Amino acid sequence: MLTDPLPPKHQLLQACRGELAADHPLLRLARELTDLHEQRLCASRDTIADRMHIDDIDSRRAGLVRDIDRWITLQLPPSHGAAHIHTETLGAVIDRLARFTACAFAALASASQWELGDAWEQLAELAIGYDDLASEVCAGRRRLPGGP
Repeated sequence: MLTDPLPPKHQLLQACRGELAADHPLLRLARELTDLHEQRLCASRDTIADRMHIDDIDSRRAGLVRDIDRWITLQLPPSHGAAHIHTETLGAVIDRLARFTACAFAALASASQWELGDAWEQLAELAIGYDDLASEVCAGRRRLPGGP
């Protein structure tokens, strides 16, 4: 078991941007999720084949989220009996961070100033939320759905 199994938000965001060597399992999986979200943003929905491609992307994303959640369950100590449960798994949070990262970078090229600001604000707020959740989960003050 790692002493601090969850990377801090700055490393997670760097991994999502492809700027960090993914030697940590969560960083590698976060990068893979971001790649899939980038592919999804570029995918057309015009034909059945295109929609099947999007379905394939979403299926692969769901598998990565499950992989993250399973890995985290093995790494974290049991939470305290009185720990409050969080509404979503860390895999789901990391998937949203990956999506917001892909959207924020896509907004750099094509969005209005308002949309660009909103995209980056969403990403920043979720990154802070991830850091808070990671700290609480590691300390046993919060538990995750399906976890110990």
